[in-house]
Parts: sequence; C-alpha cells; structure tokens
Amino acid sequence: MTTPPAIVILGVGAQDTAQRLKALYDGAQVHGLRGRVMQADVAYTELSAHLCELYASGTPVVALCAAGIVIRCIAPLLANKGVEPPVLAVAEDGSAVVPLLGGLSGVNTMAREIAAALDVAPAITTSGELRFGACVLNPPDGYTLASIDQGKRFVSDLLAGEATRIEGDAPWLDDVQLPRANDAQRAIRVTPLAWSGSKDELVIHPRSVVVAVDATATADGLHERILEAAQAHGLAAQSLAVLLAPLSLAGEPALQQAADALQVALRFAAESGPQNHPADMLRQTLRVPNKTLVASAEAGIAFAVTHAPPDPATVGRARGKLSVIGLGPGDKSLLAPAARAALTQATDVLGYETYVKMAGPFRADQRVHGTDNREEMQRARHAFELASAGRHVAMVSSGDPGVFAMAAAVIEALDEARDEPQSAAWAAVELEIVPGISAALATAAQAGAPLGHDFCMLSLSDNLKPWAIIETRLAHAAQADLVMAFYNPISRARPWQLDKALDIVREWRAPATVVVLGRDIGRPGATLKTTTLSELKSADVDMRTMVIIGSSTTRAFRPAGHGREWVYTPRWYELP
Repeated sequence: MTTPPAIVILGVGAQDTAQRLKALYDGAQVHGLRGRVMQADVAYTELSAHLCELYASGTPVVALCAAGIVIRCIAPLLANKGVEPPVLAVAEDGSAVVPLLGGLSGVNTMAREIAAALDVAPAITTSGELRFGACVLNPPDGYTLASIDQGKRFVSDLLAGEATRIEGDAPWLDDVQLPRANDAQRAIRVTPLAWSGSKDELVIHPRSVVVAVDATATADGLHERILEAAQAHGLAAQSLAVLLAPLSLAGEPALQQAADALQVALRFAAESGPQNHPADMLRQTLRVPNKTLVASAEAGIAFAVTHAPPDPATVGRARGKLSVIGLGPGDKSLLAPAARAALTQATDVLGYETYVKMAGPFRADQRVHGTDNREEMQRARHAFELASAGRHVAMVSSGDPGVFAMAAAVIEALDEARDEPQSAAWAAVELEIVPGISAALATAAQAGAPLGHDFCMLSLSDNLKPWAIIETRLAHAAQADLVMAFYNPISRARPWQLDKALDIVREWRAPATVVVLGRDIGRPGATLKTTTLSELKSADVDMRTMVIIGSSTTRAFRPAGHGREWVYTPRWYELP
C-alpha cells in the first residue's frame, strides 16, 4: 500500500482503537470530527464530505463507525471498481472488521491485517477469496494484471468449476488454492511479454523490466518513445518497474515526467556519465547475469528483464530531495498537509533544536540533526550534502519557511555554491519550499483580522542588517499607515531596540492605536493581549512574542459590549 490510510472517527469512544490501527501503518493519520475529537492528526467538520474527499483522492479509508453510514456517504461516487481505494468499516471497540470496497486494491488484505491486530475474524465476503484463499485479481506488489475485464471472466470460470495451469514464475501463487490440472485449457501466464489477447489466459505481468535512457533520449515525449521501444521488443507496458538514467541528468524535468506517465520509479546510475550507453548502465547497475535479457533499442533506450521483480530502492540511487517546510505556530492541527507528508517521507530532518522537537516524534529509521539557531548557513549546506547523496531531507522552520526563516538561507547556500565543485550535485537536488502558517498570521487569526488591510512584516533583529536600515523602514511604514507585525522584537542581547522602534512609530501613530501581543500562539501556554501604543511597554514583550501594531483604522471591540474582544482592520479607507 503506497498511500497510508486515513483512520476516520466520530467520537472519543473510538480513539483507543484508532491509535492501535494507526500503529499498523507508517504515515497513517487519525481524522477526528471537529468539536468531538480532541486528539486527532486531522480535523474535519462534516463526515460525508470528508469521506468523499478521501475516496476521490484514492486514500484508503478505515472508518470506525457503522458500515451503513460509510456506504451512504460514499455511494454517489461509486463507479469504477478497478480504481477504487480500500474502504473498511471497523467497530469502535474493534470487535468487527468489514471490508466494503476495494477488492482489487487490497481491502481484504488490510481487513486481515487489522483483524489480526484486533484479535478478531474479518468479515470476508468475496467469493474468490473464500474459495481460493486469496484474490487472484489483486496480485502482490511487483505484479499486475494485463486486463481486469479478462481477469473477472477468468475467475468466474474457475468458480464455475474450470481448472487452470500456471506458466511462469510466481511463488505467491503456490499458496493460492486454485483448481489445477496440467492439461487444463485455461492458463495463468506470468510473463513480462505483452498479452496476445487469448481468452483462455489470465496474464499477470511481473514488474521486472528496467528501462535505461541516456542524454540523447531526454526530450519531450520520452515516455511515448519508451512505450514504442517496449512494444517493438514485445514487452508489456505494465511490466516496466524502473526508469534508470545517468546521475548527471537528475535535474532533467523530462525524466520525472516520463516516470510519472509510466508509473514507475525514477532511479539514477551513480557511476555513469551522460555519454554512457544505456545497456552499459544496466549491466553496471544491475550486475546483469547472462540469463537476463538485455534488449537494446535505438535512440538511447535499452531494457533489462530481471528474473524477479526488483525492489526499485535497490536499483541505482534516488534523486535527492530537500523539502524546506514551515511547521506553523506549533499546533499540530495547523501543520499543512504537504509539510506533514514531507516529514513522513523524509530520511533526515534538520533544523534548530527547538523546532526539530516540535516536528517530532520521528520513526527509528529517520535521522535527526538538531543544531544551534545561529548555524543557518552551515545547516543549509549540510542539508544539500545529504540530499545530493540521494536522501530526502526535511529542513524545518517554525511558521512559514520563507518569512525570516530557512528558505532564504537554503536558496542562498545554493546560489553561493555556483562556482564550487559540488555545484552540479546540489543543482540536481529536487528542492521544494512548503509553506506554513506564519507567526503573524497565527496571532492575527487569534485576535480577529488586524491584518485585514495593507500590512508589512519587519524583523527588529540587527544581527543580519544594520539598525539604521531598520529605523528607516520603521519610519516609512509608520508614515504609510501600514499595520506592522514585528518579528524578533527583543532579546537579552538586544534589550533596547524595541523601545527605540516604538519611539519612531509614536511619531506617526496616535496613542490610542491598537496593539496586539501574541505569545507562543499555537503552543502550550499561549497568551493573547490587546493594548494600545501608549500603554505598550517593552517589559510586556519577549523574543517569543509577536507584536502587531495597528493602523489608524484598526479597531478593537466587544460585541454587544461584552464577551471576548475582537480586533480588525477594515478593508476600506476613509478619504480626507
């Protein structure tokens, strides 16, 4: 299962069972109904819409509720049996496991795994599974059907009493209780060669073909040329497992586009240059024995057919990836799904020690590299070194990585390395910046909408820029009547700058100007305070405080004169 399941619960009564199931699958998350479930990785507001969204995205669903509820929610989307994800209903107390949908995508396998963990019997109802002990139409990883429609007819014939013989190597079929006969008219053929269309055959393709390309082949339409070359050699497209290319081409977009179109893993031959012939790459990377076919094609494409489906992770090496992510303000529910996915996929996690701890917990196989907060450039270079060796690195920042955080440092490190020996290796790394909720936005949301009109963000730290520049920008922003969000407002090493900044702002803003102070917003012990510019004192602020100074139009009020206070900046301006 490539996509971790979503474990969907409606109330606190299912939390214990949900946590037991979460432990079964790496990357699985508990989805809880907002307002009812406090301990969930993902909060949702309406069950039917959420289940439909998960189903439509191909996410396996384990719903801890009545089977009828799940069926009614997803029923409008039911169409193609061949592409639906696994969907299961599990009793809140774990006493029943019912596979509902996804017989061709492994739902019964999941049902058995979940039932074994809960020490109950799964409610398997699929005829083929009950008769044969396994679903022939759902081969294990590394194998795929040539035709699902032909497969359905074939299994129907077996259920009606026909026998079969097996041609080819598929050890997993040894445990399937099929009606067999050496002279059977019907045959299960396990072969990387294309299906001839015979109605008496169930053709299963082992994903055992590695295709290699060189620099001459990496133009638009690469995947079409690979398919044409495979067809010329009688190979089935479904048998392709890996696309192999020279490491020097790791940053070539056409390669990833071709791999995605072919639905294969993209790997690189670490010791090969762009001029090496693809067949040479296959021999060196796969250590091709004589019994393995190497079929060379024109236009820089070659194929190797291995004896058994290879683990793509063992073929060459991966392209390194560096994901620079924002953790948001600290609350797990405010972590962007893309950032959460990058953390789950990462082999290495780097960052300031405090933020690394926020990002955890981590798996035992993930390497964690926590550093001092003043080592940004060294950390960025270390991240590229790891990623250029083929690892997937997650560089963590709090808030948004592009707002006074690590994204700029990472890109600066890449820029500075242009004339260094490692430049090409670093440039080949897949670099992505994953946004997060910044401290200013998180604090503003708690207060209401103080950033509802034009605003600016300013760091009061003069560690990386002269204080004179900060003063100039403060004066211009105050004169322009922008709402201002202050990052790094004060510290033990910089005790006077905030008072100086406030003196500058007070030259242009009225004493009654609304000020919002958010400390540790999104973390335990968070506090939110509304005051005015005249009342604000530097003693009210520390390094963990976000200071938002309103414009001349920013307002604070209590609805009907009581209740909580709201702060907002109107979206309009009154002209003089």
